[in-house]
Amino acid sequence: MTEPNPDHFEMRRLEQLSNTIFGVAMTLLAYDLPRAAQFANPPGWAELYHLYAQRLIALALSFIIAGVFWVSHHHRLARQPYASRAVVFINLLFLLSIILLPATTGLNGAYGRSSAVAVLYGLHLSAIAALNAWLWWIATRGQRPRPELVRSLVPLLALLPGTAVAAVAPQDAQYLWLLGFGALAIRRSFGGRSAA
Repeated sequence: MTEPNPDHFEMRRLEQLSNTIFGVAMTLLAYDLPRAAQFANPPGWAELYHLYAQRLIALALSFIIAGVFWVSHHHRLARQPYASRAVVFINLLFLLSIILLPATTGLNGAYGRSSAVAVLYGLHLSAIAALNAWLWWIATRGQRPRPELVRSLVPLLALLPGTAVAAVAPQDAQYLWLLGFGALAIRRSFGGRSAA
């Protein structure tokens, strides 16, 4: 076994940071849900639907997406125990995009029928997927075949059409994203293959 380059960073440290970031971001997704204090009187079904439906869909979608990327991130770090400073910086950009997820999820939950908000949300999710794919490209350079890299492109391919739909029918884009990522999460959970 060769000694690691002394200029390289041990990715186990980044893994500890990423666990915290993903945990906090995934918990904060529920922050914008309505609270009991917002109701003057006990709410009816119509009022609950009006206040919760869009926000719960946004929360579920973002939680599934964050979970898929958390699994991918940990598989990638396991494959790449040491990395250069540039790769660590790209990983930090990826984690920054995860930190911003509660903000764009909150916007999408409150104003998801706005095409500007839906497109912003879709672009944010696409940026997360693109950074993830870039990091898989770096981690699998020089290897053939590269199934992890191919699988890392699937989320991006699920997000881009939904973002285009968000420009004209923002209320429908979230269902495309939820369908794409829900199917991806189910396939990875029960497919028996490593996630990317």
